[in-house]
Amino acid sequence: MLNALHRLSLRRILLLALLPGVVLVMGLEIVVSWRTALGAANAAYDRSLLGAIKAMDSNISTASGGLSVELPYRLLEFFELTANGRVFYRVASGDGLVEIGNSDLPASPQPLVNGQPQFSDAVYYGEPIRLGSYARALSQPLSGGSNSSQVVIQIGETLESRQDFTRRLVMEALARDFLLLVAGLVLLIMAVHWSLLPLQRLRQEVLQRDPQDLTPLNARNITQDVQPLVEAINHHVMRYREAMEARRMFIDDASHQLRTPLTTLATQVGFALREPDEVRMKQALGAIKTQVEETIRQTNQMLSLARADTLDWRMEPCDLLVLAQDITRAAWPAAREKQIDLGFEPLGAGLVGAHPGLLKEALSNLLHNAIHHTPMGAKVTVQAGLEPLAGDTSGRQQAILRVIDNGHGMSTAELAHAGERFFRGGSSHASGSGLGLAIAKAIAQRHGGVLYLHPTSAESGSPGLTATLCWPR
Repeated sequence: MLNALHRLSLRRILLLALLPGVVLVMGLEIVVSWRTALGAANAAYDRSLLGAIKAMDSNISTASGGLSVELPYRLLEFFELTANGRVFYRVASGDGLVEIGNSDLPASPQPLVNGQPQFSDAVYYGEPIRLGSYARALSQPLSGGSNSSQVVIQIGETLESRQDFTRRLVMEALARDFLLLVAGLVLLIMAVHWSLLPLQRLRQEVLQRDPQDLTPLNARNITQDVQPLVEAINHHVMRYREAMEARRMFIDDASHQLRTPLTTLATQVGFALREPDEVRMKQALGAIKTQVEETIRQTNQMLSLARADTLDWRMEPCDLLVLAQDITRAAWPAAREKQIDLGFEPLGAGLVGAHPGLLKEALSNLLHNAIHHTPMGAKVTVQAGLEPLAGDTSGRQQAILRVIDNGHGMSTAELAHAGERFFRGGSSHASGSGLGLAIAKAIAQRHGGVLYLHPTSAESGSPGLTATLCWPR
């Protein structure tokens, strides 16, 4: 459900989230206003009813020893004009033995306390009335038919005027709250629309851009909450631009690198076709075969480099010791041809998370470079396994694939450019594409690691080169 809501537009999400809350709050406000208006109307009419009771009380006489009320009908006419309805009254002794007026008026639902009026709703002859009851102590007990020292005064009025007034008051409150609700909803919709205008401008800016335009988006006029998104988009655009630039450079360099061997092949084939001597023709064909093999290797390396840059893969368990032993064993024939002492040294348990295919490609290129660029009778050592992280005291380890040789090595200036595509050191005496180290570097970066190159400390004094591919375990 929430995922379905999140797929809606931001405007609809905001309105769906805010409108029910606003309607609920305004509904509660209407209920509170209705109860407040009803309470205010009852309080006003109850005060009027209390005034009538006080007026009736002031006209009570006990001088004769009994109860009497002076001018009760004139008072009732005045009360009826004020209440816009019928009025009933009852004056009685505290024990109810002496009563004046409507003796069948309902009694107060609660016991009366002298000097404290009570108001209640009642039904009198099937008609709802509002009843006010009041009791007070007499200065002297009655002597005519009752010995009570308390007098009780009750006045009831019909509810026509009260209900009409309450209805008008409540309707006014409801109309006011309804107008506030409409105004609040309109303001809310306008606020949401106005808040989303920067996103609309951002959308239009993106849609109107040329497909080749990879400049960063302008975040100056964007709201602060959306700026992290714009910054993330700009970061992605920059990475994409860098990737596109790297791909363009790779294609340019690859086309240049392939054009030369293909041109050489065409020249050699033409020479072989024109050569009448069978021996020299075979020599030309041998040179063509060598050039084709070198071109095939160079093409495969370029494809491997592109694959290392773009391959979508997941980490899986990989035993570095088994992987390095297999690669070393496969390189023994090439090492024997140059009388190179090729060995393998394990560095301890080597089970890590990695992509075995890419690691094989990286180690194969490092080992090929070491064998290809070292002189006859050199020494090459392959190391694989786990080593503690440099400077880390928590015991964490890093995965290591390392190739050590004691060949010609590279100068400091060459080491600064090592790993760049198609770069070949000036001290190299063998042919090559200059992609081996670039492939290993790209694979190390895809594993979250690095490729280190530094001179080998050899006892013979030959500088050599040590290539270490490492990444966190």
